[in-house]
Amino acid sequence: MPRVVFANQDLSVEVDPGTTILDAAKACGARMGDSCGGNCACSTCHVWVREGGDSLSEMEDDEDDRLDMGFDVREESRLGCQARVGEEDVVVEVTEESLRAWLDEHPEAAPK
Repeated sequence: MPRVVFANQDLSVEVDPGTTILDAAKACGARMGDSCGGNCACSTCHVWVREGGDSLSEMEDDEDDRLDMGFDVREESRLGCQARVGEEDVVVEVTEESLRAWLDEHPEAAPK
C-alpha cells in the first residue's frame, strides 16, 4: 500500500490506492483545512506535492479552477480533497493557508 507523508507535520499513513490526500490527513491526524467538507468548493486543503506527484490522479478542471482561489499556488499545488493516491508513496507539505484554515475550524487547538 502506498504511504502519504505529511512532511511538515512529521506524520504519515498507509492508504489504499484511490484515497484522497485529505482522507489520508484525517486518518493520521494531520492538520489540513477542509472548510467545504472536501467538495472542491474552496481551497483550504491546498498542499504542495514534494514527491510522487506523477502517481496522483490527473487534475480536473474543477480543481484547477478552485486552485485559482488559493494563496501561493505553485506548479506542484493540489487540493487534498481531489488528488487521489496511486500506487506510489506521496510526500506533501500542507500549506500555511491550509494550516490556518484548520486552526479556524478547530479553535480549541490554537496556542494560547
